[in-house]
Amino acid sequence: MRSASSDDLTRKAIIRNTALELFAEHGHSGVSVRQIADAAGVSPALVIHHFGSKRALVEAVNSYVAGAFDRMIEGLREEGQAPESAGLDAASLGDVFARYVGADSPMLAYLRRLLLANDEMAAALFRQWYATTYETLQAMTAGGAARPTDDADVRAAFVLLNDLAVFVLRDVVVDLIGVDPLADDGFDRWASMALDVYTHGIFNPQPTEQP
Repeated sequence: MRSASSDDLTRKAIIRNTALELFAEHGHSGVSVRQIADAAGVSPALVIHHFGSKRALVEAVNSYVAGAFDRMIEGLREEGQAPESAGLDAASLGDVFARYVGADSPMLAYLRRLLLANDEMAAALFRQWYATTYETLQAMTAGGAARPTDDADVRAAFVLLNDLAVFVLRDVVVDLIGVDPLADDGFDRWASMALDVYTHGIFNPQPTEQP
């Protein structure tokens, strides 16, 4: 038999996961505590008991999503497959995120909403991901897997935003190329091109004038 504390932890996780799914579908402002409670099969009072307020629940969901992202990166590092390693097939943190959470995870829809949200909690989450991207690119540079740059700040922001844009435009990409870039049938194709572009670029170098 599980202890009461274990039951409480389970209920808290159920409430958080239910909130994640509802927030992903409707956004923070479109979901009430009562709707979360009803979907989780608990009382609104129990939601408040565990989280204190709806805002605190939103923060808990943000922390959960950010923590899942960080655990993926840490797991890759422990396996010797960190993004700074030349052996990693995925070219970006966005690719890693999509591959390890799965195309049907509510985290992807939640991330899409966060990308479009203009609030401090979303900004804090992206600052955290920016820091991870920056540190990863610096490690890649130190290890010889990436070229040095005079503007590491802009490079990290460019890579992060470029990678995460696929979450916002996922449906558009499916319509254009006929495969889902975040699902198995399209992921390898998308990641392969991303890696090629990051490694080799797109444009041919401009010819130099002969004296």
